[in-house]
Parts: sequence; C-alpha cells; structure tokens
Amino acid sequence: MHLDQDRVQQNIRVLVVDNTRIHAQLLADALKRDSSLEVVGAVSHSGDLIDLIHSEKIDVAVIGCNLDEQPLHGIEVLRQLKSTWGGIRAIILLDSSKRDVVIEAFRAGARGLFTRHESLEMLSKCVRRVHEGQIWANSEQMGFAIEALAAAPTVRAVGANGIDLLSKRELEVVRCLAEGMTNREIATRLGLSQHTIKNYLFRVFDKLGVSSRLELLSLTLTQPTPGAPLMDGSNVEANPTSLAGCLNAAEQGVPSAQLTLAWMYWQGKGVGADPVSAYMWYLVSERTSSEMKEEIVTAKRKLSEVMTTEQVIEAQKRAAARFRQGKPVSSHAATANAASAVRLNY
Repeated sequence: MHLDQDRVQQNIRVLVVDNTRIHAQLLADALKRDSSLEVVGAVSHSGDLIDLIHSEKIDVAVIGCNLDEQPLHGIEVLRQLKSTWGGIRAIILLDSSKRDVVIEAFRAGARGLFTRHESLEMLSKCVRRVHEGQIWANSEQMGFAIEALAAAPTVRAVGANGIDLLSKRELEVVRCLAEGMTNREIATRLGLSQHTIKNYLFRVFDKLGVSSRLELLSLTLTQPTPGAPLMDGSNVEANPTSLAGCLNAAEQGVPSAQLTLAWMYWQGKGVGADPVSAYMWYLVSERTSSEMKEEIVTAKRKLSEVMTTEQVIEAQKRAAARFRQGKPVSSHAATANAASAVRLNY
C-alpha cells in the first residue's frame, strides 16, 4: 500500500468500518454522494479492515469507536494500524465526546473525530479536510486535547542533554539494546529478570518521550551521551572516521550501526541522501535485530513510499548480494567487539 501519493489528482479513496454491516453501509452510501470520494470498502470487522488495507490503496479510514463487539476496540485497532502504516489518516466515529475517549483517540493517531449526532453530509467534509492534512474536531474535543498536553509530565528529552535524564542502570540497558541484544540476553548480562528489563525500558521510553526500541535507538545515536560523541551528521563532518567506524561495525553485524547507516542515508546526514542504500541497510538489519524487526519493517515501508519500484528492487539486489557473501556476522562476539567502533559506550 502506498499512502500519501497522488492524493490531489485522484478521488479520495475511503475505507469505512463500523460495529455493524448496516451502519457501515449507511455511512458508505452517504459518502458516495460526494463525487470527490471513492468508497473502496464498507466492513464491520477489524479483520476485514486489515485485509483491505493490505490489498487496497487507502487515503482515509473511517473507523467506528466500538468494533468486534468490544467497547473502544476501534481505537486500539487504529493504534495498531499506526504502528504498521504510520502514514494512514483516520477518523474515529464517536458515540459521545467523553473526555477520556477523545484523548485516547488522539493518542492512537486519529486525525479526525466525528460524533454520530452530526449530519452525514458533514462526514464528507470531515473526510476531505482530514485528507488535506487538517485536524477535524470541535472546540470541546480540542480543549480536552490541550488540557491533556498541559497536564503531561515534562520529563522529556527535548534538548541535547536528554540522555542525562537516565540513571546508570537505565543507561546500561540502553547500551545493551544498542548492541542488538534481546530482553532475555540483557536480563542475563545484568543479572535481572526479563520483567525488570521491560520495566526499565518503559521507564526509559517515558523519560525520553519515545514509544519504541527503534525510536530509542535513533535518539541515542543523535544525542550526546556520557563518554560518547554524536553519531549524527555533524559528528561525521567533524570526524570522518566515525562514518568509517560505523561502516566497519555494520559490516560485522552490529544492529545499531546498520540502523544508523540506514537513517543517515535516508536523511542525508553526513552522507549524500541515498534511499537505495538506506533501504538496503534496513533489509540487512532485519537479519540481525530480532527485537526491532516489526519497527524496522515499518520504517522500511515508510521509506519505500518515496522510492520508485526500480530503487526498491536495486536495494533488494544489493542486500541479497551481501547475504550471498556471508555478510553480516550476527554473533554477539562480533557485536561486542565492534560496539566501540560506533562509540555507544555510555
């Protein structure tokens, strides 16, 4: 599925999912009256929603708040969709504008909130505005969102000293993560339980304002850490050997180095922007980073949306050639030896 492409020139492709097939069809019929909208599906089960997103190009998804006979399950479904297809634009259908429900819908990634007491004619306008990149919500709903933001904890990594928020033990967990270790392996090294490691990671996520292992790794690679210089473009320009060290570590199978290279080539930080090389390193990192595989797949999918088919095929060929050559090594011995090359020793 390719999101955010050809949005302006073509009809807006809309997918509707509601708690009953009748409700979904009524909504679809109302949207079909707008000649600028093309309804590609009207379903009543989250499984059908996933199937259609796999097979169809979807611009905007209209999702009922309650799905599969479960209250608020539509919001959870949206949260799962955003973790896999980050570019999807979605509208949540609400039975009421209760504060907690409104906030959770926004947190799940909703770009529009549409209550059922509003006219169906307004739903078409809502879809068009969300498709254009706007937020659709009434003043009360926006007020809830602003209040929630104002009340949120302020311990977030917003500047160059973000990593300083972490305790010594939390830094040890992050270092192990950067070496590509699983929760089980981190627990073994530090003499802790896997449950404790998960708690440490959640605490780190909260302090640094990230929501996944891949986001955490990207953050630690682009902020100053105790005893470690930057691994972003400014560091590469100041010290070109850091790029060489990163390449060397990536060749040896260090997941953090491979993901760093993917990010650098994608963003053009310290190297020329090269989506083919970026995509290739994401393909390679899938082989060495089992804990972040789903997140790597998501990043890879987002990158592919701005690439041509020929570029994707070329990246796949390069990755396949590396695998045939027996690269990269994925043993932890190589990882431990090469970790210092990417300067991630906290």
